[in-house]
Amino acid sequence: MRRLSHFLLVAVLLAAVPHPAHPLTELESSQVRRFQDYLRICTAHPTPDYAGAAAFLLPYAASLGLGTTTLHFSACKSKPLLLLTWPGTDPSLPSILLNSHIDSVPAEPEYWIHPPYAAHHDPATGRVYARGAQDDKCLPIQYLEAIRGLQAAGFAPTRTVHISLVPDEEIGAEDGHEKFVQSEEFRALNVGFMLDEGQASLTDEYRVFYADRLVWKLIVKATGAPGHGSKMFDGAAVENLMDIMETVAGFREAQFAKVKAGKSGPGEVVSVNPVYMNAGTPSPTGFVMNMQPSEAEVGFDLRLPPTEDIEQIIRRIKEEWAPAHKNLTYQLMMKGPVRDVAGRPLVTLTNESNPWWYVFEHAIVSSGGKLAKPEILSSTTDARFVRQMGVPALGFSPMINTPILLHDHNEYLEDKVFLRGIEVYQHLIKALSSFKG
Repeated sequence: MRRLSHFLLVAVLLAAVPHPAHPLTELESSQVRRFQDYLRICTAHPTPDYAGAAAFLLPYAASLGLGTTTLHFSACKSKPLLLLTWPGTDPSLPSILLNSHIDSVPAEPEYWIHPPYAAHHDPATGRVYARGAQDDKCLPIQYLEAIRGLQAAGFAPTRTVHISLVPDEEIGAEDGHEKFVQSEEFRALNVGFMLDEGQASLTDEYRVFYADRLVWKLIVKATGAPGHGSKMFDGAAVENLMDIMETVAGFREAQFAKVKAGKSGPGEVVSVNPVYMNAGTPSPTGFVMNMQPSEAEVGFDLRLPPTEDIEQIIRRIKEEWAPAHKNLTYQLMMKGPVRDVAGRPLVTLTNESNPWWYVFEHAIVSSGGKLAKPEILSSTTDARFVRQMGVPALGFSPMINTPILLHDHNEYLEDKVFLRGIEVYQHLIKALSSFKG
């Protein structure tokens, strides 16, 4: 009995110890090291090292025989857009574009278990910890390593394959993809289909996104007669603001209930979230506590599915959220495109009417993967600018069985997931660039 107890104790202790990750081959180790090298270049805002990233990526691409071009769409010339090209055997066909943004959001090192720009590779779990590991510095390395593998197998693409590595996606892309798609350089690429970033999947099904939500910013301002802090009267500025806050909160709760009940995905509802409030009369020690202010305002982050009735939302804002009869005014800022060049919603069809969807779907299956139901991304990517030009685009990052950690502390990607993504992109690039329809 004592011996049995001893064995049980040993078994429990062994179970508590992380098992070493599956040993990597020499090629896999070199691919992970390249991933780490790229992650160690700090491209976080507000001062992303774009020059360092370019100095790493351009020779890397050139070593694979890819053409390299550096474009600039900012006046200061400090935000390079890198364009890498694998020529196809039939350049008359529309090309394939693979996109990734170079920049990343800041990190707070004090909340990380490993320094966010050290790209620590944990041998016990296989995790590579770094800001940008998921969002989305894995993609350029996976694109390039997939091309390396296809070249080694003797494959030559029929369609030309371009890779765009762009600045400033995390801050709106004004000097990046937004200007790029409006340029002569983009038109000369004759892009027929684009892949951009997606998100990790908690399950063994890959997620794919056929649209992004629209990005709006709403500021509501209230005015009213000032009064003593003890006075009860109608029409005070803060009171008016509180009324519309309750109205907006009711709408938000109804939208969120659809997500909680599983009736809609996070990207299929309208989200409206307060991000700041500004009211009160400042004093040297804070605010004057016995005076009701004559002005107050609140700002909302407002995101809409591209299929939403835009005019109806604008009417709701005007009539319910900021009615003039309550001394409320509003400022609505729409960031990025709302419709494509033909006036259609910014969506890429995921049915038989879109041949690119058929090619994409079958490439994932041929790689041994499974696809989840296509989604609308709850946030936004550079894909919206390409969809604006009428070009079909899908958001896709091959990360299954992985927690969603973009913009989070301790962002990481497991080496086996990263390496599996290279295999998936080999199937995708081969299928997409061979498609002759």
